[in-house]
Amino acid sequence: MDAEVSPEMAAQVLGMLTDGGSMDHINTSLALHLIPLAQEVKDQELVEQLLEHASKVAKNDEERGWAKFEALKVMEASLESFLRLAEEAEHIEDAKGLTAAVNHYVALLYMAEGKLDEARATAQHALRLRHVIEDKQGLSYGMALLMAVAKRQHDEETAIAVGTERLELLMTLKDEEGQMEVLADLAHCQATIGEFTTAQDLFEQSLERAKGLGSLSGQLVARWGLADLAEIREDYQTAMLVLSDALHEFIALDVPAPAQLRQRISDLTDIKGQPQPDNGEA
Repeated sequence: MDAEVSPEMAAQVLGMLTDGGSMDHINTSLALHLIPLAQEVKDQELVEQLLEHASKVAKNDEERGWAKFEALKVMEASLESFLRLAEEAEHIEDAKGLTAAVNHYVALLYMAEGKLDEARATAQHALRLRHVIEDKQGLSYGMALLMAVAKRQHDEETAIAVGTERLELLMTLKDEEGQMEVLADLAHCQATIGEFTTAQDLFEQSLERAKGLGSLSGQLVARWGLADLAEIREDYQTAMLVLSDALHEFIALDVPAPAQLRQRISDLTDIKGQPQPDNGEA
């Protein structure tokens, strides 16, 4: 189910809450939650008003920290600005949630810059803080980030360990979409180290969840991985059938299929049409 808010709905909600320009009834938390809606309708003036209001009505240093964090993100501030905020947050009493969130964001910025060692250390610090406050959703996001960094570092062992722990957490949270995604990630890691049987089982589990959720993107990712495994075995017939199933899902829902999918099926058709070598020849 699509949980995104349409621009029309966003405008309506904002209008109800800021009618007449008054924000007296809006606290810091609500103001910060309204900023993505204001960005959705491209109302930059309202974004700035909400940021100013969030900071003005903040009741303590932690709330002021959250307001500053959001302002830095809106400004697309430098990595150094977020590092300073992370340091400030460390000294705010009972603000581990804020500190974890800022460090998580810093880790994302480090990864974007290719500073993978720094990204890993910062992501691990954010995870430790989230363990302390038992922030299960935050732990899930943090594990996903740490797994992504480990994969970029070609450290499949760590990626698999973290991904497996995340899968167990997502099962306790009954997050089917998250399970679908992490199963595919784990499958890719297993394939990378040559554990093709395990990878196939994980891709198939991901596919089943994607079917249950009606997720075309999830089904495509899983089937693409299964096709990769089939091609590794030089089983081009199975690879083409798996990808054709993906194409039929798009057609059945009258959704344009990705060009890459059609191209890959076409390429496999060409391979199948080529004469195969006679293994009995010298």
